[in-house]
Amino acid sequence: MDCIIVDDESVARQIIKTHVLNTPELTLVGEFEDSIEAFNFLKDNKVDVAFLDIEMPEMTGMDLVQSIPDLPQIILITAQKEYALEAFEYNVVDFLVKPVRYPRFMKALDKVKQNLQKTSEKAPEDQIYVKADNKIVRLTLEDIFFIEALSDYVIINTLQKKYVVHSTMKGMEKRLAATNFIRVHRSYIVNINKIDTIEDMTIVMPQKEIPIGASYKSSFMEKLNFL
Repeated sequence: MDCIIVDDESVARQIIKTHVLNTPELTLVGEFEDSIEAFNFLKDNKVDVAFLDIEMPEMTGMDLVQSIPDLPQIILITAQKEYALEAFEYNVVDFLVKPVRYPRFMKALDKVKQNLQKTSEKAPEDQIYVKADNKIVRLTLEDIFFIEALSDYVIINTLQKKYVVHSTMKGMEKRLAATNFIRVHRSYIVNINKIDTIEDMTIVMPQKEIPIGASYKSSFMEKLNFL
């Protein structure tokens, strides 16, 4: 996990840095002594965790938390315990009181890992790897228009190319659950973002007209959520 440290006190910053360097799953990608530098860094760089001091000149840690649109996991650090209640109002992961001991540091990091795991489980994949033409190919889901059945294989259709993959339609359907793909026929799975129009029981796509199976119509219409 990539992380940054933001603290205007060099001694406190060094303690957190030592903890980070002693933790194999953490990679320190930035170290800042004021929040403005950190803010400018975070505008252009994505990190997983920020260890952030509350009391800093010009822009406090709380100000920084409110200023970043795409927040990393925030662990606030301060010498003042009375900030704790206010800190948790900003949906931070944890609140550490200086001097930070390594066991307490690791407890906070465990909370970060739990949060990231939950996020990862919820996030749908945006690409898949398939074996085609005796090689492993990475496909971006939005490049796929539709998938059609071919005996013990499926054909994955993109605008530029077709990929013949040893798989079943049921296997592809399960693999693409929680994405914009839906099965509309025993022989077809479509990317709903690539549909031009729907006429009667037919889906019109740039490359092909695809029939809608009667048993798939209801779930397909629910997925579309049309007005």
